[in-house]
Amino acid sequence: MLSYQHIFHAGNPADVHKHALLCAMLSYMTRKDKPLSYLETHSGRALYDLSSSEALKTGEAEAGITALTDKFAPDHPYIKALTALREQHGQDAYAGSPLLAALSLRPTDKLHLAELHPQEHQALRDTMRRHNAKCYKQDGFEMAQAVCPPEPRRGIMLIDPSYEIKSDYDAIPSQIAKLHRKWNVGVIALWYPILTSDAHVPMVRTLKAQNLPNVLHHEVSFPPVREGHRMIGSGMFIVNAPYGLDAEAKSLTQIF
Repeated sequence: MLSYQHIFHAGNPADVHKHALLCAMLSYMTRKDKPLSYLETHSGRALYDLSSSEALKTGEAEAGITALTDKFAPDHPYIKALTALREQHGQDAYAGSPLLAALSLRPTDKLHLAELHPQEHQALRDTMRRHNAKCYKQDGFEMAQAVCPPEPRRGIMLIDPSYEIKSDYDAIPSQIAKLHRKWNVGVIALWYPILTSDAHVPMVRTLKAQNLPNVLHHEVSFPPVREGHRMIGSGMFIVNAPYGLDAEAKSLTQIF
């Protein structure tokens, strides 16, 4: 489906959870003077305006980044990246994960970003051009399977579907298993929503049964961001989780 546009949800509590963990991982991985690859399967447009009519229509950022910013230390990698972004684009700007990654990486690192929605893909290309990212107008899983193992081999992949296609829940475990076989040193990070339907539960059960290495599984709960909203939490399932990420996850539990 090509109806999903993240501008309606940018900066919500799930974004805060996902992006804080992502920035913590990138901060740790860039401490070594070795290049890395960053891959993302469902990239969106990368740069969002929280004062736009779409963002204001749902108001999800109010319960997310607006309410939670002060709960982070000013030197947290996530806050440092957002501060750098807003110095360039204004206080209403919010970075999607591709731009957060670009703000955290170095000139020697490589970015591979997939986005199938035509307008979102064009906006992604426009935003990421200055960051020398390779943008694919392609199914994200097809891109990931084609690029892996990337060069440099050291790196991280974020899988962040909209889950509007319900078959994603069934397909993801086998996709991750195949990606790990191709790229056994890669950090593979999956985000998923926690809905009132518990649609994620069978997927997580299957992922755990695959006995993937050094897994960090972390979930946070939060109230619905508006009346009738079905998302009540956010989950991350990370293969080859970097050292120390469990401590970051515990601190996020306290924030939420």
